[in-house]
Amino acid sequence: MKILSFAILFFFVVAATVLAVGQLGLLRGRMPEDLGIHNGRLKPPSLTPNSVSSQADLYPNHPQRDYARIDPIRFSDEPEKAMQRLEKTLRSMDRVEVVKHETDYLYAQASTPLLKFTDDMEFWLDRQGNAIQIRSASRLGGKDFNVNRQRMETIRAQFAKN
Repeated sequence: MKILSFAILFFFVVAATVLAVGQLGLLRGRMPEDLGIHNGRLKPPSLTPNSVSSQADLYPNHPQRDYARIDPIRFSDEPEKAMQRLEKTLRSMDRVEVVKHETDYLYAQASTPLLKFTDDMEFWLDRQGNAIQIRSASRLGGKDFNVNRQRMETIRAQFAKN
């Protein structure tokens, strides 16, 4: 009985500590220094299954290419209007902050509600393809439990409605 009580107490102490650490922002991780457009490409997918990229096929030997593969966001209106629509979509979402918006590039961060884990999202206006190339990756952890894919699909759906 004492061992069970100790185990329960230990569990609650660990859970409370992790929650406090998260609320203090200590699980945000660091913003990568190599984000942006380099030779017409976004950063490659992560080496672990915690990112998605519409440019995954540009890296044929990448170990996470199949996991990371996602379609770009397609548009039929003027490219500048599409980027404005995307920014509006992102700004309407909870826990998403637009950090940088240039003419053909947008960078935003999304965070989880309790532990404040942060994901980096990049969007590049591919004028020739009438598409917005996308990439989203978790800063910490080796697996994202499909969170980045689900968020990007939510953004795609909201973008289509706007």
